[in-house]
Amino acid sequence: MRVSILPRLATLAVILALAVPAAAEAAKIETNAREAILMDYDTGQVLFQKNADELMPPASMTKIMTVFLAFERLADGRLKMEDEIPISEKAWRKGGSKMFVEIGSRVSVHDILHGIIVQSGNDAAIALAEAIAGTEEAFAELMTEEAAAIGMENATFRNSTGWPDPEHRMTARGLAILAAETIRRFPEYYKIYAEETFTYNEIKQGNRNPLLYKGMGADGLKTGHTENAGYGLTASAKRGDRRLVLVVNGLESVSQRSSESERLIEWGFREFDNYKLLERGEAIDQATVWLGDQPTVPLVTEDELFLTMPRAARKDMRVTVEYEGPIPAPIVKGQVLARLRIAAPDMEDRVIPLLAGADVGKLGPLGRITSAVGHLIWGPSTGD
Repeated sequence: MRVSILPRLATLAVILALAVPAAAEAAKIETNAREAILMDYDTGQVLFQKNADELMPPASMTKIMTVFLAFERLADGRLKMEDEIPISEKAWRKGGSKMFVEIGSRVSVHDILHGIIVQSGNDAAIALAEAIAGTEEAFAELMTEEAAAIGMENATFRNSTGWPDPEHRMTARGLAILAAETIRRFPEYYKIYAEETFTYNEIKQGNRNPLLYKGMGADGLKTGHTENAGYGLTASAKRGDRRLVLVVNGLESVSQRSSESERLIEWGFREFDNYKLLERGEAIDQATVWLGDQPTVPLVTEDELFLTMPRAARKDMRVTVEYEGPIPAPIVKGQVLARLRIAAPDMEDRVIPLLAGADVGKLGPLGRITSAVGHLIWGPSTGD
């Protein structure tokens, strides 16, 4: 038996509607970016996307992963900020944006990271890659492995800088996942992304992230530009308890990158908000049990449930509970039994596992016979 809308489900839908008064849906938006994605950091809800799963050249946005691998090693003690990194001829000779390290010198991890994040130094990125993996090529393999581990599907890294390579590709969605994982796992080190300037070798350079200077809550992450990639930005901004993550790529100019990024983030903060729908462990419904010492078992959520949706909630939002029932005993508390599906037009369905809120034992032989006979005569209990 497939149970898609259980008793009390209509009541639940009413509760959700009352939590956020129904009205018109969020205003639509478009962008000149070739690829783009805007998502809520806390809920993972995608607010806007355009070609978000198309493989693209990421240019210097690559360096977010270069830095990510260094942050991992700082967090587990394999690296220290005061460790010194030797500068090879390859790193020193690399063209493009530079930190201006000197061949044969040794530079602290602290300075190298600032040179990559703030100054977008290709020389610094190569030096870090060589220090961690021996060669930049070996480091690129580590980058690709890490990308797969954190859910960046189909990402392939060929270098530590984003230097043009026909096989160096990833998606806007993948970069958004990487940005969110950086913020979540390394809050202490993530702060470097918000620094506006860094001086090395008596050369002061400004952070290329245009959103840092707009007073809009932006605190990261990284720009990118090559002729093939166009102008791109992976960014994050926080206001109050809300944080958004944005990736745009394929824009035509520095000014367009700045204006489009600001416009999309402002739209996300203005048109959407996060709403707490359920408490951790709150019973959503009662599922019927087959041959159990209790006729039903409560279905609960493991965590609090927050949902990102337009400030004026969509009146046609639908909430359903799905499970195959009746569920045979015995049942162990915490066992996944069902799922809660929240659907609204123009938004990806949100599906949350529902767990058993209590243990349910199996009936003894006499009880099983009695229950089975009752089932044949009266049919299954609805559990309401």
